[in-house]
Amino acid sequence: MDQDARRRLEDLLDREIEAARTLADTLAAERTALTGESPGAVEQMAAEKTRIFAAIETLETQRRALCPPSDLAGIAATVAERWGALMELMARCRTANEVNGHIINVRRNQVQQLLDIVRGGPAITYNPQGKTFAKALRALARA
Repeated sequence: MDQDARRRLEDLLDREIEAARTLADTLAAERTALTGESPGAVEQMAAEKTRIFAAIETLETQRRALCPPSDLAGIAATVAERWGALMELMARCRTANEVNGHIINVRRNQVQQLLDIVRGGPAITYNPQGKTFAKALRALARA
């Protein structure tokens, strides 16, 4: 790899690292929004996350065109260091995104249980041994 191509690759990796840092910050803000009471904040963070994913995809496409993954083994130490930092950041982002997805699923289940109660469906409760069972309730409201 010539010097010019190496510099362009370093620049692309630096921009990908910055995008990954922004993504990590956005995922943390999304987690805060998910545990808060503002649906608007959740929507805003989801839109920002989508925008950042698109930017990372674009940078990744440019990087692959400049240096396919099979060529990464023979690159300079500075580029390898950047690559390692990027991979570590992206792994942390993946974990944070999985946690946020879990929060979303828990919230969705909570809302579904509340809707079931309002509609008069069986409520899920726990016995003294911690096992779940459905207990029929009267509907709180009827349309």
